[in-house]
Amino acid sequence: MIRILFSAPRKDWDDYRDVLPAALAEVGVEVVIEHDIAPQHPETVDYIVYAPSSRLKDFRPYTGTKAVLNLWAGVEGIVENQTLTQPLTRMVDYGLTEGMIEWCVGHTLRHHLDMDQDICRTDAEWVPHVPPLARHRRVTVLGLGALGAAVAAALAQLRFDVAGWSRSPRNIRGVDCHSGDDGLTEA
Repeated sequence: MIRILFSAPRKDWDDYRDVLPAALAEVGVEVVIEHDIAPQHPETVDYIVYAPSSRLKDFRPYTGTKAVLNLWAGVEGIVENQTLTQPLTRMVDYGLTEGMIEWCVGHTLRHHLDMDQDICRTDAEWVPHVPPLARHRRVTVLGLGALGAAVAAALAQLRFDVAGWSRSPRNIRGVDCHSGDDGLTEA
């Protein structure tokens, strides 16, 4: 029997309480899932499903834990945790990536086309305005991990002049990539 600690706020637990055990049972994995910041025997926890907003900050008692499974793609808040000695995974799936691309592209186009000028209009008067072509509009994506890189690539496909920044060097077709402290200023 695998023992999992679901370390996340109540709202996340409410979303996963029924579907996580059902999904694991469907593939034949027998589990006990706890939602508790301090289980009685932390050394017996096999895996921790972790949300960045979790109250769990000290991983030292979890000596038997095989991996910490981050609920979201961003791991910036946990990788610096000195008590984390277990392997760390992050969630990246096509649906998450697709949703992030749609959201970011949608809002980029909203601002690029100045759509709020028409959406928020109260005087019922049409004022024509012509935005520049996408290739004349610089868009910068801060963070070129799995999600940021996908967003930057999608914007580049729409012919925006795309720059991006990440902590370490990246190479993304159609994106002017920068990295490190100096790169942040350049981006």
